Amino acid sequence: MSVNILQYESDIWKTADYLRGAGIKESDFPKYMMPFFALLMVESRLIRESGRLENELSKEDINDFVEIFQLEGLGYNDYVIRQNKTLKTISQNDKNFNLDFQLYLQAFDGETKSLLGVERGTDEEKYLDISGISSLLNKKRILFDYVKTWSEIDLTPFSNSEITTLEEHIKRRWADISAETSGEQYTPDDIISLISDIIVTKIEDNGKFLTIYDPTCGGGNLLFGVEDRIRETFRNRPTATFGEDWNDALYALAKIESRFRTDSTIRHGNTLTEIKFIEKRFDVVVANPPYGVDWKGYQKDIQNDKTERFVALPSISDGQFLFTQHILYQLADDGISIVVHNGSTLFSGDAGSGESNIRKYFFDQDWVEGIIQMPTDEFFNTGIYTYLWIFNKNKPAERKNKVILINASDLCEPLKKSRGKKRKQMNFENRKDILKAFNDFSNNNFAKVFDKWEFYYNKQSIMLTNADENGRSIEMPLKANRSGEMVEEKSIKLNPVKIQWLANDEMQSWTEFEISEFDKQNYNSLEKYFENEVKPLLSGIDYKENRLKFHADDVIYYFDNDKETIIEDRNGSLIELGCGKLVIKPILKKATKTKDAIISISLELTKDLQKDYEIISYTPEENENQKGIDIFMAKYVTRPFEYIDNIVGVEINFNKVFYQPEQLRELTEITKDLKTLEAELSNLEKELEI
Repeated sequence: MSVNILQYESDIWKTADYLRGAGIKESDFPKYMMPFFALLMVESRLIRESGRLENELSKEDINDFVEIFQLEGLGYNDYVIRQNKTLKTISQNDKNFNLDFQLYLQAFDGETKSLLGVERGTDEEKYLDISGISSLLNKKRILFDYVKTWSEIDLTPFSNSEITTLEEHIKRRWADISAETSGEQYTPDDIISLISDIIVTKIEDNGKFLTIYDPTCGGGNLLFGVEDRIRETFRNRPTATFGEDWNDALYALAKIESRFRTDSTIRHGNTLTEIKFIEKRFDVVVANPPYGVDWKGYQKDIQNDKTERFVALPSISDGQFLFTQHILYQLADDGISIVVHNGSTLFSGDAGSGESNIRKYFFDQDWVEGIIQMPTDEFFNTGIYTYLWIFNKNKPAERKNKVILINASDLCEPLKKSRGKKRKQMNFENRKDILKAFNDFSNNNFAKVFDKWEFYYNKQSIMLTNADENGRSIEMPLKANRSGEMVEEKSIKLNPVKIQWLANDEMQSWTEFEISEFDKQNYNSLEKYFENEVKPLLSGIDYKENRLKFHADDVIYYFDNDKETIIEDRNGSLIELGCGKLVIKPILKKATKTKDAIISISLELTKDLQKDYEIISYTPEENENQKGIDIFMAKYVTRPFEYIDNIVGVEINFNKVFYQPEQLRELTEITKDLKTLEAELSNLEKELEI
């Protein structure tokens, strides 16, 4: 067709002039424009399909024609099909417009009215809410002019594909000015093309039915865009699309679009709490789920989920990994999936956290085939780096337990004119280079292949025993355990006589260690006295800073900060016991049938133990992994320690993998520049003297 449908993009955005003039803020433009764009889409396609059918059938018997038309399942409007009245027709007369417009909307079939939001009840989903929006526009006295402007845009000559192209450009502009939910990103055409190019290399033109799914389909641009590109490549391979979205208006747009496609099913709902296609497993899954968006509102539903699709839960502040787990749950055993994420899913969360455990599960299953870093400024309403995770449940043998990382951050070109925050795009050659790197699965200057185990690491927790300047720590007495083995006591318990400590430059003392009496004027119970005075006071004493001294029988214990050791003072005879702690333990023993409540204060000497951890490379073979940990600890940890627990984590660090050290300048070059600066300074000084 000689006329490019994109010429109408500017005409459609001219309708916003009425909204601006009526004082409607720009961020609200999409909710006023979406319903009428959808209306235009539906009417134009109904008219075109009616014309096509009229060429095949006679329209003399209008009832038969209408019956056959309705069987097409494309929607229906009695005004348009039976009476040949269109939006443009009813917009010619402003006197009868309001009545005609309402009758026109009522003439649609039930499903179309539901999607458009024609006179929906308060308890019903309003979707595009055209009745509500029309009422608001009518109150502002611009409804007639607004609808008339829309009606002058004629889309009937264009094919479904062409109308879809215009639709995606309009939805892109909506995404540009109104991201109602943080993290919702419209997927640009160049990224859709790259995703499609990769998928095409993973499927065959074998004539088998291919199912494509997007659990966060929005208006359908990614889902339908991938389907169209697959169909362009595989002319004889039938496809079916399935999508779900929680956003009312975008769902309605995708649903309307789906009715003009063969084998397309779009459903409304929250993918994370309502699995609309639980019985299905899909050949291809694509998604650009929202990121940086919390899932507090349905936390209980997620935690009580019975499908077992969530192997771990990410941080409550970001639910994108929930969507990814759902995607892999619904991906067929030989399926391919590409998911758009931000950078946090690569590394957020420590070993043992939900995010790390989710990554580990993906890698344990060997589903991650590649991750591609996109350029910044690729999306319309964010400038951050984004990443394509490529999941393959049936990797070829040569790629088993391997992952390719591709740094495509520089494989782009600047746009001649920025579109929102989108300032870059990947052209055909850029995508070709990325695709070649992925298919070659070998190292080059922007791609590297790794054994998947290189992304694993040990977080080895240890209990260190601190020592004094002589390398000694206080020795604990031994006792026999239940098995008869001799083991160390946890502490040395003392017979307390007095506690002394320094506070506000004055020595304080405490001599009561069994307390049953208290100040009844200030406290109404022994428990209150304990909680509000005894416990805060004694627990707040730092044995190092407050120069704490324990008096026990004829012995005094204190900590020598210079030597980092506990000193035992027996009538002036000082013995260094080794590094350790002086511990005060105030306890409230509640009353029993035979005993009154009492506050008991005990004094103990313990080892100075410190919990720590080390990050150590991982090896999948258990004995070799432990050997590597032992070698690391012997090399880097000098204090006595005991192993506690080891947690294996997984993270991917693109900055580390593709780090390019800054090239240092030659010394001669720096010296030359310094001499030049000195000469310039000298000249300036001379000018100032003049």
